[in-house]
Amino acid sequence: MGTAICMTISGFCIFYGIMIRAIGSGTLFFLVWFALAAGSAGLGLLIHRGIWAALPGEFRILCYAILGAGVLSFLVFLAFLSTGWRAAGTKHLDYIIVLGAQISENGPSAVLQYRLDRAADYLEQNPDTVCIVSGAQGRNEPCTEAEGMADYLLTKGIPAERILQEREARTTVENFAYSRKLMPEGSSVGIVTNNFHVFRALQIAREQGLEDAVGIAAGAKPFYQLNNILREYLAEIKYLISRIVS
Repeated sequence: MGTAICMTISGFCIFYGIMIRAIGSGTLFFLVWFALAAGSAGLGLLIHRGIWAALPGEFRILCYAILGAGVLSFLVFLAFLSTGWRAAGTKHLDYIIVLGAQISENGPSAVLQYRLDRAADYLEQNPDTVCIVSGAQGRNEPCTEAEGMADYLLTKGIPAERILQEREARTTVENFAYSRKLMPEGSSVGIVTNNFHVFRALQIAREQGLEDAVGIAAGAKPFYQLNNILREYLAEIKYLISRIVS
């Protein structure tokens, strides 16, 4: 039974990793799914050959404890993640910041298009709000993410004078640090990003001095949410470790 479960998990991870690779997100995160597939298949092989049962009991207990701690921490993370999942912000904000993501020759990636569509909806409903689009040009992008986002918002009928471009940021920390320079002190601000990213984005925004920032959650393609959530979980661990170290 254990072998069958492990091999099923391995097969799913391989399939899912291939699907993530196929969307061309511009990152190598799909390799994590192949690593999980290899680990699960390896465990299945150890169980099948009786090697796992032959290992010292203390070692197996330690492995189970580590696995349990990982599962528990993931469930706790999901609880926190849910706090921003349906964030709608507040009305009549002075500014909204749209966080950048992959831009290609064909325009915004699916993830970024969700953010921009949500931003356009908010701007239409709040005509005095100014939009900051934030993101530099990546090595595999035809222009800065800010330029690509601004062009997309123009096609949605948002006037150019309501769009400010921040073209230097390469990380979420920089998104907020540089965007903050474009806003007067005391401005009210909303952060537009995908639902799976709101929780961590707000943590970083407040660390960068935007203490009263509110989240405005955009959607994402349901099939890829598992990948998005796992990536955010690992990113949150990295973020917490960096705060402890610094």
